[in-house]
Amino acid sequence: MQNPDTINRRNLIAFFASLCLFLSAVEYVIPKPLPFMRLGLANMPLVLALYVFGAKEILLLVLLKILGQGFITGTLFSYIFLFSAAGSFASAAAMLVLQRSAKRQVSCVGVSLAGAFANTAAQIALSNFLLFGKAVLYIAPVLLISGFVTGLCLGLITGIFAARSRWFALLPKNASAGSLYL
Repeated sequence: MQNPDTINRRNLIAFFASLCLFLSAVEYVIPKPLPFMRLGLANMPLVLALYVFGAKEILLLVLLKILGQGFITGTLFSYIFLFSAAGSFASAAAMLVLQRSAKRQVSCVGVSLAGAFANTAAQIALSNFLLFGKAVLYIAPVLLISGFVTGLCLGLITGIFAARSRWFALLPKNASAGSLYL
């Protein structure tokens, strides 16, 4: 017989993964100014999850998110999936390290900005290595600025949601995560 806490934890991971996929589907239908620019809506549940789950669960959630996004967008076996995976895992790693090490000193916005920067940097590095070489550096400032803007907006929205949500307030928080504030 499984522990009820383990079952509830799995259900919660599945719920957060489904939120990621829902927001990914919503984002997929929003017109993009450039084909490679995304808002990153599917990362909002990941930022919230940092305060609920441990590192292994976060990485599982990222894996579920990128696999689900690959299915939704039809890019599962393409180079786009590779870029998504590299950016998502780099983002998750940066957010985990910053949020776990700084705890109370870094807000939800700061964590989101770190994730946006790591995502963009990983994708620029991969693009430099696999596709465009040094030419990618010409568009890097545009990518970094758009990543900053979306990271800032998503961090603010996520922080406001976390502060006002009764549902999120009732979730058991990860003790090593520190407190969530705007």
